[in-house]
Amino acid sequence: MTRTTRTFRDRREAGRVLARDLADYRDRTDVLVLGLARGGLPVAREVAAFLRAPLDVCLVRKLGVPQWPELAMGAVATGGGVVLNDDLLRSLDLTDDQVREVLDRETVELHRREGAYRPGRDPLELTGRTVILVDDGIATGASMIAAVRSVRQAGAARVVVGAPVGPASVCRTLRSEADDVVCSRTPANFHAVGQVYGDFHQIGDDEVRETLDSPLDVNESD
Repeated sequence: MTRTTRTFRDRREAGRVLARDLADYRDRTDVLVLGLARGGLPVAREVAAFLRAPLDVCLVRKLGVPQWPELAMGAVATGGGVVLNDDLLRSLDLTDDQVREVLDRETVELHRREGAYRPGRDPLELTGRTVILVDDGIATGASMIAAVRSVRQAGAARVVVGAPVGPASVCRTLRSEADDVVCSRTPANFHAVGQVYGDFHQIGDDEVRETLDSPLDVNESD
């Protein structure tokens, strides 16, 4: 069995590495950073601090197959961006009503989380901006594609995808959706995002709120 060497101590360290790979976007007044909740927020905070850009959250939910919820048939993001695996839907012979039921349920959960993470505060205005979408890693790319489509629908002028790790093939595929894709590490033996992290604990709602509510020190990642 081949042992995989850890690359990042934790998400914050990964964010600092990714931030420097995104240095071309530093000190630009049109740039916003959105972290995909929940694991992408600690990474995105480091990116936003280094780039000296505002930080907000982008919510994405997996769409699980009705009989096997852990099997993803797609993803949905805040704002209505949806990605579906048409080949899987055909192979399972799922009806439109079954898909719609899952989509409606996960959309309700998206709205609930958005209210919980950003109580009494409107989301950042994306119209005409360069939006950098950050996650702690990319596996299939479905969640990130849903996020890209959502921010485009919200009026973003350019969409940039940033992740500390992902398979090279998926990062290439994302270039057909985003204007720029920056993936810091593309291991040849990629099998899961967590393989490059020493600490890959599950991020809870409280940590998301704390990340968003804490003042962003633009010198913390210098």
